Amino acid sequence: MFDPLLRLLPDRLRTVAIQMSRYAVVGLSLTLALAASYWMLADFAGLDPMVSFTIVFITFWGISYVTHGAVSFKGHGERDRPHVRASRYLAVSLVGYSINQFFVWFLVKQLDGPTWWPTVPMIFVTPLILFMLMRRFVYQ
Repeated sequence: MFDPLLRLLPDRLRTVAIQMSRYAVVGLSLTLALAASYWMLADFAGLDPMVSFTIVFITFWGISYVTHGAVSFKGHGERDRPHVRASRYLAVSLVGYSINQFFVWFLVKQLDGPTWWPTVPMIFVTPLILFMLMRRFVYQ
């Protein structure tokens, strides 16, 4: 369906467009599951929102590492040093964790908002930042 449009793009831009589309599908699925899990633990299980997000982050980190490597960034970057890639992925993921924890802290703890408020920037802001960081530092 999009193949004729993609052929119009230069090779490098086509590669980025394909990666972004795969990242959008995989990342959106993972992010929706992460945000829903955070919200359920914070709202229904009564856990502190920041503790809730930490538990969810630890749970989803491994799933996202495997999935993004196999699907989102398939064929991009070197694959001969998995320990280096895993370390970089962890470092970039911790940036995302910090961003999302900031949203939880600011929107729930400081503004006294409902626990679902941070899910909005978790879904629409953090993934854009992480795509750029993943592509540049992890899957280079």
